[in-house]
Amino acid sequence: MQALHTRDDLPLHLRQWSIRAPAHGTVLLVHGLGEHIGRYEQLAERLNASGWNVAGYDQRGHGASGGERGAIAHDDSLLDDLALVIDALHGDRPAPLVLLGHSMGGAVAARFVAEGLAAQPAPWWRAVTALVLSSPALHLGMSGVQRALLRLLKPLLPRLAVSNGLKPEWISRDPSVVKAYVDDPLVHDRVTPRLVQFLLEAGERVRRDAAGWQVPTLLLWAGADRCVNPQGSAAFAAAAPPSLVRHKRYAPMAHEIFNEPEREEVIADLARWLQSLHANLRLVAGRS
Repeated sequence: MQALHTRDDLPLHLRQWSIRAPAHGTVLLVHGLGEHIGRYEQLAERLNASGWNVAGYDQRGHGASGGERGAIAHDDSLLDDLALVIDALHGDRPAPLVLLGHSMGGAVAARFVAEGLAAQPAPWWRAVTALVLSSPALHLGMSGVQRALLRLLKPLLPRLAVSNGLKPEWISRDPSVVKAYVDDPLVHDRVTPRLVQFLLEAGERVRRDAAGWQVPTLLLWAGADRCVNPQGSAAFAAAAPPSLVRHKRYAPMAHEIFNEPEREEVIADLARWLQSLHANLRLVAGRS
């Protein structure tokens, strides 16, 4: 485990799974709300077997990283942190870099990519080769009353940590996954008004920008999701250019599609897409 330090001097714990043979590139994992990168060990090993180096980090307020649980210091904190990790991994090297974000991490990764569509992107923006989204939090399903309460709380108590209201049994239909989640001391259920507002605005921005999307993207989402509203993924998929955005809905699955009983199907779909991406990148490189 390696530690980086954020702009506001919090330690961010980075983990890498590297292969000995020349890799196709690096897949950077961005985890979801309340969890940590250690829960992605098996997925990282499967990606290694497909020829990719893998890295991931505990986002601020999560896992072994610093910060109040479920809190962010300012609206762009998670985006600043992602840029820091990309710089540490990638620097000026031309190797392909694929972001793979799950749930909250999907909203962070997608919002990061969407910034590249701005006339003048924010200083934290970095170009990436491709994007993978796993049940991304592009729609929180908040009611009008909840939105009104959020508008009230964010300026008054932006870092007030409360329960996220999500039940552990919603993450997977595999009882062993749920038990491991409940027993994991690094998992928490805290969330703050500022973080919720970020996720709300990130999802809206990504859905709004979908028609102009410019980065090769694979969107995989759970059709029976109770942690985020799957309509966010459906709306993005419907609006995005099909030449760049491939998508698949797994109708019976719960939120954590890589931890469902049918996980092998999901991993195989991901591996095929990454192989196709690698082949296309080699073809382009051969022409240049």
